[in-house]
Amino acid sequence: MASFRIEGGRKLNGTITPQGAKNEALQVLCATLLTPEEVIIDNIPDILDVNNLIDLLSDLGVEVNKLATGKYSFRAKDINIEYLLTEEYKKKSSSLRGSVMIIGPLLARFGKGYIPKPGGDKIGRRRLDTHFNGFIELGAKFIYNQTDSFYTVKAKELRGKYMLLEEASVTGTANLIMAAVLARGTTTIYHAACEPYVQQLCKMLSCMGAKIQGIGSNLLTITGVESLGGCSHSLLPDMIEVGSFIGLAAMTASEITIENVSFENLGIIPRSFERLGIKMERRGDNIFIPAQKHYQIETFIDGSIMTIDDAPWPGLTPDLLSIILVVATQAKGSVLIHQKMFESRLFFVDKLIDMGAQIILCDPHRATVIGLDNHVKLRPTTMTSPDIRAGVALLIAALSADGTSVIHNIDQIDRGYQNIDIRLNALGASISRI
Repeated sequence: MASFRIEGGRKLNGTITPQGAKNEALQVLCATLLTPEEVIIDNIPDILDVNNLIDLLSDLGVEVNKLATGKYSFRAKDINIEYLLTEEYKKKSSSLRGSVMIIGPLLARFGKGYIPKPGGDKIGRRRLDTHFNGFIELGAKFIYNQTDSFYTVKAKELRGKYMLLEEASVTGTANLIMAAVLARGTTTIYHAACEPYVQQLCKMLSCMGAKIQGIGSNLLTITGVESLGGCSHSLLPDMIEVGSFIGLAAMTASEITIENVSFENLGIIPRSFERLGIKMERRGDNIFIPAQKHYQIETFIDGSIMTIDDAPWPGLTPDLLSIILVVATQAKGSVLIHQKMFESRLFFVDKLIDMGAQIILCDPHRATVIGLDNHVKLRPTTMTSPDIRAGVALLIAALSADGTSVIHNIDQIDRGYQNIDIRLNALGASISRI
């Protein structure tokens, strides 16, 4: 198990470019299963979760060719459905939560799909009901083997239907869109997730010949087609990386420019960090963050304590609340962080408390942060990364601390951030991989 050794307390300076979006990559890679024709995808991040999914697609029979750095071609012409019943498949897909999104394309094109209970971050319950209830609405038969936690869906023919999702699940919406594009008739999905990455999936499918109306809204109307063709697609920059770098600049009092952020797709993210008092400037499609030693958390108009919480798009993505919480530890003022979607994602705060942060964990979903205003620096420590986002939050905390910290289990960080140590060292950080 690899670890990071971080020499904290250094000011960073320079320009950094976000990688391609991890969450978009997992969706559009699965969509390549919908056609036997070639699909070319560019700006794919070189991270564990994405690489594992590419390997899984290759094992399924997808012809994968690397054309350039971050650019691949996929041709799902000869798919071996029986591979889905092998122990090797069960082992590989159970360690990757994104693998659940192969079910929609396989069900749509081949009439069946299999998946073991997927893994991923240990951040609380992450139900799959939205996925499978939607497949059932489209006419699929669902079987769950409780003994080995194995899911099976089968359908001779999928038929379009009106459905109201019980939650605006991003992966659930993506899965149902991919199933519906080849279903007979019209499918209406209400309360659909409408994140930019879902919009990107819809745009890619439209280029392949799908008929989708309402892109960008929570009401999608999909008219099924007989087949889909090939296309070329480029991923958006990763909005979670953009937010992480804004937080990094604030915590280390550094001057950083984040290039090519696709600002129009960041939604409420810049404003959420501005609520913590962080100054930033949009320069074309770049964000410039000046070095500032102090930043003050806003209050509401009536003077009450600021609350920052997650919500379905266009609300704040839950993936950034860990970063925002860490950044608040060195702000002036107090803030309530409310993580609504996952009940275990705030449990990493005990590590920040060990570093000297003033945080009250109210319950599994809420934490109150009393900022230190940089009058007291965080202490270095040794800790273990519990998940992707908390791992990077802890890395940012370690970079701001005076002294040497060690973070174990950095495979969790590598799952979502490409060469993060190399890229931050180029800005002046001191991170050693051990």
